[in-house]
Amino acid sequence: MGAGASDLAVEEASSGLGDMPELCAAEVLLRLGAPDICRLAGLNHAFRSAGAADFVWEAKLPENYRYLMGFVDGGEEKGGDPGQKSAVGKKEVYARLAKAVRFDDGKREFWLEKSTGMICMALSSKALVITGIDDRRYWAHMPTTESRFHSVAYLQQIWWFEVVGEIDFRFPAGTYSLYFRLRLGKPVSKHSGRRVSSGADKKGSIHGWDRKPVRFQLSTSDGQNAVSQRYLDDEPGSWALYHAGDFVASEHGRPVRLKFSMAQIDCTHTKGGLCVDSVLVYPKGFRTEKVVVGV
Repeated sequence: MGAGASDLAVEEASSGLGDMPELCAAEVLLRLGAPDICRLAGLNHAFRSAGAADFVWEAKLPENYRYLMGFVDGGEEKGGDPGQKSAVGKKEVYARLAKAVRFDDGKREFWLEKSTGMICMALSSKALVITGIDDRRYWAHMPTTESRFHSVAYLQQIWWFEVVGEIDFRFPAGTYSLYFRLRLGKPVSKHSGRRVSSGADKKGSIHGWDRKPVRFQLSTSDGQNAVSQRYLDDEPGSWALYHAGDFVASEHGRPVRLKFSMAQIDCTHTKGGLCVDSVLVYPKGFRTEKVVVGV
């Protein structure tokens, strides 16, 4: 009898997660996010096999991932053949989309945000229409390590301040927020790693933003609109995301055409000392930096 109990104890001790069927492991992984799937894949053979299964990773991909993959490797297809790139495993598709995918000659990029499974997008200052950008009296493109595009547009001084942009893209269904990434004062130099003329910034190159607020606008081709205004009065030297508005991408997979702008066109005074880095589109509620909301 003692031997029987001992054998039972050994049998119970030898059974555990290692004996879990692969389908059961897959059911667990389907309820987890991508980072947790990767961590559990190292636990045992069942999780490792389930963690490579196409149906597990396809459940984590946006519904329009084939359209998004059209931009990978330099392509810019607007929704191609649904069977295209079928030889690529879904885990590899996820890995490719989780890295920044650049298009429009490197002036725009999108990526799959791992914690939400939704798409983020960034547009460099060179993808925007900026009044007076080609006149060196007003603007300068400055290299810097503070931008994901390694360059920002720096406003020295101007009377008519206006920045306009457009996006035409098939965002996965959901609600998104659009931001302008701005900062008062010059950026950190890409070459020296030092702030350029930070002393001068505080003595007067930053000016005019306390006179009138900047107006932010966002509209979509299906009639969504947002308007707000805000004084640019944050502490010089720190980046902030200025919220232009939210929009909803429908579940039908149609392209969303966005138009957005920020402007301060009161010509009774000049304004200057502002860095324009990029425009960012994030899933609503997701943020990586300080967010400033207008009224």
